[in-house]
Formats: sequence, structure tokens, C-alpha cells
Amino acid sequence: LERELQLLAERAEERAEWARGEERTRIAREMHDVVAHRVSLMVVHAAALQAVARKDPEKAVRNAALVGDMGRQALTELREMLGVLRSSAGGRTRERVSVPLAAVGVAAAAAASRAVGGTAGPGEGPCLSEIEELVGQSAAAGMVVDLSVMGESRSCGPEVESTAYRVVQEALTNVHKHAAGAKTYVRLAYRVSEIAMQVENEPPPEAGVGASAGLPSGGNGLVGMRERVSALGGVFVSGPTDAGGFRVSAVIPAS
Repeated sequence: LERELQLLAERAEERAEWARGEERTRIAREMHDVVAHRVSLMVVHAAALQAVARKDPEKAVRNAALVGDMGRQALTELREMLGVLRSSAGGRTRERVSVPLAAVGVAAAAAASRAVGGTAGPGEGPCLSEIEELVGQSAAAGMVVDLSVMGESRSCGPEVESTAYRVVQEALTNVHKHAAGAKTYVRLAYRVSEIAMQVENEPPPEAGVGASAGLPSGGNGLVGMRERVSALGGVFVSGPTDAGGFRVSAVIPAS
């Protein structure tokens, strides 16, 4: 009996450690989505501010205000997520390990949604109805982007909508990083039993803003998108186009 109890305890600890690892990965994805997208837009706006400071003072003032707002929002969301992480680490025990981790996940998802202008409630992430606003943020940063929505819009599961949103968000972030100035096409299609999305950019101009913006890349964006989509039973494909641009495509079951 003692041996069986010991084995059960060991298995419980293994499951708890696995759950902690999964939750840490999910939190890292959410923080990456919040920080990478927001800070990328800040860098783009800062580069534009530098370029127009003397020629168009009014536009420079608007860009400066946008940079300040984005920075404050990013700091607020980071403080919220880190605050939950600290409080969870302080009061965690083996018996209660899933409770604080769940709280962290909820806070991370809600904070990430608010960071990109969403109005999601507790435990909810961003939704597809916010895609137009997301695209508008990139357009405000100087990207020439075309949005097309096909099929009849409808509500899907929270995880499906959040994942679809994140794919588009990260793909736009990558355009800012690696192909600044390139025209970009965002396609969202509502099908019978699935949601399809595609973000494709043309080749960037030879002397684009991206060269001076100096946006770094950690190489985790595409990996995170693939993991999100695969976890829901979807298909994710990315790669260069024949025209010299880049394309990100994903199809996610809508059920």
C-alpha cells in the first residue's frame, strides 16, 4: 500500500510538472504576442517620427502620442501578467498547483486581449470581430494593407477565435519586422466547418523603413503560430512566395 501510494504521488507530481510546463509555454506565447506586436508598432512609429519631425510637425506630434500610448499599454499589461505570476509563485503548493496556474492563464489571455484594444472579459482572448481594428493599427503605422473577409461572419469557440486572431497578428508583426513598406493582403474566410486565414506580403521596397527601424527577431513567431494551430487540429503553412514575398496560411476547425 505504501509503495502504491508513493507511485501515485510520483505520478501526480509528474502530471503537475507537465501542467506547469504547458502553462508556462502558453503564458510565454501570450506575452510574446502582446510585447512583440506592440513594441514593433512603437519602433515603426518612432522611425516615422524621426523622418517627419522637421517636415511635418503635426504628424510628428501624432506619432509621438501613439508611441507613448502603446508604451504605456504594453507596460500596464506586463505589470498585470508579472503581478499574477509573482502572487502565484508565492502561494503555490503541490495540492493547489493548478489553481494559480489557471489564474495566470486567465490573466495572460485577458491582458493580451486588452493590449491590442480588445474588450474581452475574464478568461477570454481576442476575437475575430477585432481583426479590422488589428489591421487598422498596422495601417496607422504606415503599412499598405488590404483586408478581405469571405463568407458569413459567425462566432466560433474562444480558442478558435483567439488562435485565428493571433495568427494574423503575428504575421503582420513579421511584415513590420522583415518587409517594412511591402503591400500586405489579409484574407479571412468563414467556411462550413472551418476558419481559414492568410497573410501575404509583396516584396519590400529596396529602401524601406525596415532597414532603419532595426526590428529584432527571436525566431519564435512562426513556431508559436504552428503550435497554436496544431493544438486545435488545424493546418499551418508558411514560406516565401514565387514573387519574392512571404505567405502565412492556416486552417482551423470551427467546432
